[in-house]
Amino acid sequence: MKLLEGKNAIITGGSRGIGKGIAEVFAKHGANIAFTYASSVNAANELEKELTSLGVKAKGYKSNAANYEEAQELIKNVAEEFGAIDIVINNAGITKDNLLMRMTEEDFDAVIDVNLKSVFNMTKAVQRTMLKQRSGSIINMSSVVGVKGNAGQSNYAASKAGIIGFSKSMALELGSRNIRTNVIAPGFIETEMTEKLDEKTVEGWRESIPLKRGGTPEDIANACVFLASDLSSYVTGQVIHVNGGMLT
Repeated sequence: MKLLEGKNAIITGGSRGIGKGIAEVFAKHGANIAFTYASSVNAANELEKELTSLGVKAKGYKSNAANYEEAQELIKNVAEEFGAIDIVINNAGITKDNLLMRMTEEDFDAVIDVNLKSVFNMTKAVQRTMLKQRSGSIINMSSVVGVKGNAGQSNYAASKAGIIGFSKSMALELGSRNIRTNVIAPGFIETEMTEKLDEKTVEGWRESIPLKRGGTPEDIANACVFLASDLSSYVTGQVIHVNGGMLT
């Protein structure tokens, strides 16, 4: 059953990792996909072809969600190309880990801008479209680290905790117009980024998780399908933890 048939979704940071996984699962559920990427034109073109082959409309946009004007321009272009915008998934994110005593101001600011300010930029840009439609689902990607913190990731934890507070506020502001805002908080998800880590370290992480495995991009995508579809029409302002039980 295609739960997102005919819906139009924007996914930031959509050309790899979790974002790519969401795009693929959404397309299989019938959603048309607009996705953003930072630099990899080849990966974006490949994904466009892959998604289009599933029978949906798909287009990649080179756009930096951390830039206010670029976010405005993106929403304008997607609205012109796709018509309605039913779903926005704010997935763009970076890490610049270090202990606070070694963390530079630049590294703190960069993580806050890409991870948190981008959510403000995109929500601000899309709200007018969704208010006119009187419908919409905004899904913001936080992290287990945004809930429990992590040594060496104070900038990342602050950005991901900020997303939760922002999303709960948007649920209260936009709910009367049938615009829902929810959060996914992934745990340890295995992507091409984690493949670069030492296997022994990764195995240790897997063992510490009650379900004894790392998550997949598809695990996150399936939770996003629920929040993007009409199955969750009475769910807003919530944080859904997808972490194999590592935080209970």
